[in-house]
Amino acid sequence: MKSPVIALLTMSACLTSTALYAQQPAPAAWPTQPIRLIVSQSAGGSIDIAARLIGQKLSNAIGAAVVVDNKAGANGLIAGEAAARATDGHTFLMTSPSTLTINQHVYKSMPYDTARDFRPVTQTTSIAFLLVVNANSPYKTLGDLIGAAKAKPGSIRFASAGIGNQSQLAAELLAGAAKAEMQHVPYKGEAPAIVDLIGGRVDFIFGTMPALLPQVQSGKLRTLVVGQPTRSAAVPDVPTTAEAGLPSVVVTGWTGIVAPASVPAPAIQRMHDEVVKILAQPDVRETLVKAGAEPVGSTPAQFGEFIRTETVKWGAAVKQAGITPE
Repeated sequence: MKSPVIALLTMSACLTSTALYAQQPAPAAWPTQPIRLIVSQSAGGSIDIAARLIGQKLSNAIGAAVVVDNKAGANGLIAGEAAARATDGHTFLMTSPSTLTINQHVYKSMPYDTARDFRPVTQTTSIAFLLVVNANSPYKTLGDLIGAAKAKPGSIRFASAGIGNQSQLAAELLAGAAKAEMQHVPYKGEAPAIVDLIGGRVDFIFGTMPALLPQVQSGKLRTLVVGQPTRSAAVPDVPTTAEAGLPSVVVTGWTGIVAPASVPAPAIQRMHDEVVKILAQPDVRETLVKAGAEPVGSTPAQFGEFIRTETVKWGAAVKQAGITPE
């Protein structure tokens, strides 16, 4: 397994090269076929929601179809491998921290290397995290939930979108900060985890707002806290983890687009430019913000630096959570 130092140095060299993209003209004949946007979640997940919104607008902007290809499972490994192997120059990957910055700390063997196989395009959104329970749950506050976990260690079951997924790490960090033993139940994506929470088979999810908010608004789930430092405009009456007594637990997610290393730099720049324009459109911004996702639209170089920072951050979180690479 590549050492963390070598991996980060390699990543730095590869991702820093994206600063050259802006100096190259966009190809006149690109795209020449439909764009394939691989998404590392099943339909209904936070990444899928943003991908379909952007994809529809992107198709109109570039004059080519944009096909959203959902490849959920294995914490983003399936999607990452499929994207890394693509050689058609028209495939991109829209994904989350797990695929690009967490998996390398969770798995001993990876089917792709983030630094070698991908080039950053742009961070698309920053996403709020919600801790939610079933609407009929007896737990009305975070204090209630933690109290139950302490009273009967291991009795509280939390769902995640997969082993090593950010949703698991968020819950593990919360359990650690609260000094409460809780049981992890991993799923293949957010959508099936939400189904089981609604069905009462697990006690809570600490996951992304875009995937959870519709179920909260429909009355099927109830929010106990938000993971960001300040309250969210989407759920202004919900306290933060700090207000609930756990100031050290701060969790936010994000989505971003990367390209296989085989995609020409001018095509990456064109993709970046069009997506950033879309994210700036008032209707797109309004839709994303209402769902709990703040549009970003960073440059390739900025996104590359962000990926490096996140890689270090989540590596420390995996270690703190006691997750052993498998």
